Amino acid sequence: MYRFKNIKSRIFKYFSLGLLVTALAIAPSPFGRSHDFFTLETSAQAQTPLPTENSQKSQFEIAQAPAAKEAPAAAAEVKEELIDFFKMGMGALAGLVLFIYGVTRLSEGLEDMGTERMRGFLSKCTTNRFAGVVTGAVATTLLESSSVTIIMTIAMVSAGVLTFVQSLGVVLGANIGTAVGAQIISLEIEQYVPMLMFAGLLLLFLGKTKTWKNLGIVLLGFGLMFYGLEAIDEAMKPFRTYEPFIDLMETLGNNPILGAAVGALFTVIIQSSSATVAIVITLASSGLISLPAGVAIMLGAEVGTCADTLIATIGRGRPALRTGAFHFGFNLVSAILGIIFAPLLVQLVLAFSSGAGVGRQVANAQILFNGIGVLVMVIFLPAIAGILQRLIPDSGDELKLQPEAVQAAR
Repeated sequence: MYRFKNIKSRIFKYFSLGLLVTALAIAPSPFGRSHDFFTLETSAQAQTPLPTENSQKSQFEIAQAPAAKEAPAAAAEVKEELIDFFKMGMGALAGLVLFIYGVTRLSEGLEDMGTERMRGFLSKCTTNRFAGVVTGAVATTLLESSSVTIIMTIAMVSAGVLTFVQSLGVVLGANIGTAVGAQIISLEIEQYVPMLMFAGLLLLFLGKTKTWKNLGIVLLGFGLMFYGLEAIDEAMKPFRTYEPFIDLMETLGNNPILGAAVGALFTVIIQSSSATVAIVITLASSGLISLPAGVAIMLGAEVGTCADTLIATIGRGRPALRTGAFHFGFNLVSAILGIIFAPLLVQLVLAFSSGAGVGRQVANAQILFNGIGVLVMVIFLPAIAGILQRLIPDSGDELKLQPEAVQAAR
């Protein structure tokens, strides 16, 4: 009897999830969009009433009315739409929740599929600093989160599975992996998302192993992530002609320090630099954010993402603390240099993007910024590792946890 109730509960859960996915696939955005193939006939009938004597008289009177009387009514309608901040705020909040939930499910599904494999991959493929960079980039691209990669690396350093020096390359590579994720967001593949979600639904229903079901969750999370971005974009459309918002974006573009502060604060709040950059790319693609403002916010997101990795170092020991300090120091120094040379970075992106949209330009700015920073830093990695080891030395117990080869090298 218990097993029968358990089966019914699982069927109901999957059926509810199926209804959610179907509803999202039929209505990609609940904010102001409708499908013509459902309402074409009824709307046509509603808009073409049968002519009557009274209606013809009314039409004649409207046609004879001066145009000056129509202008105030239209202006009042536009003004009413612009000041409806509650509706815009609720729409943007709903999209943000949907986006973060999708990213969370995507990350959790990937972690369930390959956490142990990823740990083995990190430990085997970090034999030198260059291999560590490649490993960190691949791991972050697969896990869709630099924070997950770095926190996993910190845990492995604390357990003695990775050395501190090995972890530095992984941290640098994680920044590259985040930029790769931004490139995927900028491809504008929303029209193909329903097919991925449907495939995920089939895998969740019909998958015979936990791995296949986790893959279904990953695909569903990926789709929800894009629908959340679309909902945010749809909710923010009235800001395209709202002068205070336009002035704010110009201020952020002209003042990179302020833009970086906004990006860092928003990233700390939602705990994801990938989410911040994805939202910036989406709004930039719709013309709401300029390239200078998008670059400034992106630079701030690079610093804000260090908050959760620094928290992860608490109680982990000196080697893990050095890894977290390196991540924070690298991102902070890179962001400061990026702010100083922000106009040059914008010009470089414009030359590199060759007429691409603003959203794609922001994604290109992140991958250029992180790529240049990693290339410069990887050259001085041994010297930086030595400085950090002198500033934050190991205790006697922590030396015992390190591999024998490292101790012999000392």
